[in-house]
Amino acid sequence: MSPAVTIAEKRSESRLVSQCDLSVVIVSFNTREVLRRCLNTLAGETKQLSVEVLVVDNASRDGSVEMVANDFPQVRLFQPGNNLGFAAANNLAFQAAQGKYLVLLNSDAFLLPGALERATEHMERHPSTGLAGGRLIGEDGSWQPSARQFPSPLNDFMSFSGLAHRFRKSRFWGRADRTWADPLEAADVDWVPGAFSIVRASVLDQVGGFDNSFFLYYEEVDLCRRIKAAGYAVRYLPDVVVVHLGGESSKSMENAIRSRMGAQLALWRLRSSYLYYRKHHGGAAWRIMALESGWHWMRFLRNRVSRRPARREKAAESQTMAALARQAWRETQGGRYSPPKPW
Repeated sequence: MSPAVTIAEKRSESRLVSQCDLSVVIVSFNTREVLRRCLNTLAGETKQLSVEVLVVDNASRDGSVEMVANDFPQVRLFQPGNNLGFAAANNLAFQAAQGKYLVLLNSDAFLLPGALERATEHMERHPSTGLAGGRLIGEDGSWQPSARQFPSPLNDFMSFSGLAHRFRKSRFWGRADRTWADPLEAADVDWVPGAFSIVRASVLDQVGGFDNSFFLYYEEVDLCRRIKAAGYAVRYLPDVVVVHLGGESSKSMENAIRSRMGAQLALWRLRSSYLYYRKHHGGAAWRIMALESGWHWMRFLRNRVSRRPARREKAAESQTMAALARQAWRETQGGRYSPPKPW
């Protein structure tokens, strides 16, 4: 595993030029129309604050670069020329950012009125908060996981087995995504999703940026773990509301693996899982691989002889997931090696 990117020196050089309240960083990959909506929404939220917007385009082929350059000339646009992934693309912008606080915003995430001001006010009032996230909702107002507990073999098992969803109101079974909690209550949590978060620049200088070993998934979990280890809080702010399309349109991993892209995303998730577990928990990387692949093999054996199409489909999905788990284990050398980018 490569260490987290050190950004303090480059950021110090940037801040000698100027400083603003917020640097909003958006990473985009073939999301032109939602990116346009994101930037338009963001423009309405920056009138009371000194804000710079940085967009990193991961080699989009849909005209995203031209759209940003033509329609949003005030945006600082970065074109690395290839797909860096989420972690490295954000790090590229972090090094150039001049804000006292950095805001990570997905291109498919749209701020509701007052979100940036409330997030900034919280960080100003609570210097012990290193990073904070908001309340993510779908366009229909539906709840999305916004305040989460660190992964563990038990938490992961409850998730992929469906037990966490079945017993959502239980403090034990629903603990990974805190589905038992009142979403309108603020709380100190383990980590928040990268669709929206605000981080203190001085804390980022101290702990480093994202770990470039992660291409997609787990990079924000790793960053939050390092921020908490440095003695800062990670906070969930329910009055900072963000509409997030990704969570609304996503399907369960079991359904997603029916498509080629879904299988690729599942493979990336498994790779990052093993990298994360090896980095922070050593031998637990093998345990999580054995647990998930074992679960899917048992599910496959249970459903493969059924005459019901739905159960045979479950068997095929689990067979694919078990194979992907073994593939990811080989490709990451048991979580010790990050394959060449882009994945």
